[in-house]
Amino acid sequence: MREMKDKHPINIKPVSELRNYTKLLAEVKPNEPVFLTKNGYGKYAVISIEEYERFKLGLECMEIMRAAEETGYVENDEIMKKYGL
Repeated sequence: MREMKDKHPINIKPVSELRNYTKLLAEVKPNEPVFLTKNGYGKYAVISIEEYERFKLGLECMEIMRAAEETGYVENDEIMKKYGL
């Protein structure tokens, strides 16, 4: 296992490890995805649902910020409605 800058180990496995998917999924932890390779090249990242939801939320926030940069503003009501606030 290699380590990233923040000292979390990078968990890289060949896609063939999916044969024992229960063991592989047990290795997926918050902020520690399991990366799968196919023919020696990175192909997939396995993350928890919670982490996936945070990722999606981050993308949505980036889209709102991009729109704000283009128009100069974003309606507060739009943000409140989008995020159920």
